Amino acid sequence: MRVYCDMKTDGGGWLVFQRRQDGSKDFFLTWREYASGFGDLSYEFWLRNRNLHVLTSTQTYEMRVDLGDFEGETRFARYSTFKVASEDQKFTLTVGGFSGTAGDALYPHNGQPFTTKDMNNESDLGGNCADYYKGAWWYLNCHDSNLNGLYLNGTFTGLQGRGVVWSKWKGTSYSMPFTEMKIRPIG
Repeated sequence: MRVYCDMKTDGGGWLVFQRRQDGSKDFFLTWREYASGFGDLSYEFWLRNRNLHVLTSTQTYEMRVDLGDFEGETRFARYSTFKVASEDQKFTLTVGGFSGTAGDALYPHNGQPFTTKDMNNESDLGGNCADYYKGAWWYLNCHDSNLNGLYLNGTFTGLQGRGVVWSKWKGTSYSMPFTEMKIRPIG
């Protein structure tokens, strides 16, 4: 498995599994594409849900989300627990132990299966949040975060939440130009 490692942030040793930085890659993709991974490790990518499961099932991992806005401000969210279940278990998310400066917009998704435009695993609404919000995520009553949403270049109008959203920092009408999600083993 080829990976991108961040050896600078917060002591280094982070394996990056998601990056958005310029809108060059479409993230409104299928279950199979998220399971298998896509993109370019030098630019925008999603590592692959199957690998996230294998990695996080063998030992305890922490996770960090780095966010940047168009004004050059950055924030982060760090979680002391991060795990992705198997494909048979719909890549269900386990996350907890928040700290950081971005606000906790991921814990509300704890315990939720992954949903894509062609695989609706979100049970709280009649529709498919991935299709509605043009992303793929661990949706619950749609979302507090949607880092795989549409790349919309900052503040946008129209349907709130369709962008690269972290609601606890910039709300649901601001699409982040930069995100990185990364994990590292604890201990």
